[in-house]
Amino acid sequence: MQTDKTAALKAATLFGELDEKTLGALAARAVERRYARDEILFIAGEEAQGLYVIVEGSVRAFRESVDGREQIIHVERAGATIAELPVFDDGPFPSTVAAEEETLVLFIAKRDVRRLSLEHPEIALAALKVLAGRLRRCAELVEALSLSEVGQRLARFLLAEARAKGTRTGQGLQVELTYTNQQIAARVGSVREVVSRAFTRLQLDGLLRLEGRSLVIPEESALAVFAGEG
Repeated sequence: MQTDKTAALKAATLFGELDEKTLGALAARAVERRYARDEILFIAGEEAQGLYVIVEGSVRAFRESVDGREQIIHVERAGATIAELPVFDDGPFPSTVAAEEETLVLFIAKRDVRRLSLEHPEIALAALKVLAGRLRRCAELVEALSLSEVGQRLARFLLAEARAKGTRTGQGLQVELTYTNQQIAARVGSVREVVSRAFTRLQLDGLLRLEGRSLVIPEESALAVFAGEG
C-alpha cells in the first residue's frame, strides 16, 4: 500500500501549517523507510543527515551504558519528528533511536529542512516548541532519577500506562503490560532484577495486583500518593 506522504507530513507537528503546494514539494523529496521492532534508525555520535517524520508505529531514543544497559530518554509516536536538534545545530545525533514496533518513517534531508525553515519561519517556531518540550521532559527525567526511588518511578510509569491504555473496571484500573521487566527497567532508570523486586513490594503493599502481564491498580489514588503525585 502506497503511503500518502503529503497527508503524513500534514499530520506532523513540524510541517502541519504548510500549504498543500509546499507539502507536496516536500513530500516529493521525502524518502520512505520501514523498520522492524528494535531495528536501529541511527546511533548516538553519528553525523546527522536529516530528520525523520514518524508515520506509523513508534520509536525510542536512548543512551547506552558501557555494560549495555539502556536508559530511555523519550518515546515518540506517529505525527512526531525525531532528530531535529542535530539538523539545526550541526552536531551529531545526541542519542540512539530504535523502533519500538514495526515503524514507517519519512526521511527528509537536512538541507531541505533548513531551506524550508528560512522560507517558512513557522517551522522553526514549531521546532522550538518541540525541543522545549523535550528539554522539560529531560529535566523531569533527571529529577526522577536523582530524587525518586525505583519503586516510585515504577509506580509513576505504571500509572501513566494504565491511564493511557487501561480500562476502569469494578476491580480498579486494569491494563495489559506489553513491556518486559527489562524494557520497563530501561524506562525507569534501573535494572531488571531491581524492577522485579519493586513489583513484588508494590503487590505486598496492596498497591497493585499482577497476574502474568495483566495489571490491576485497585486504588489509583493510593498508588499516585506512593508515586509522589501531588
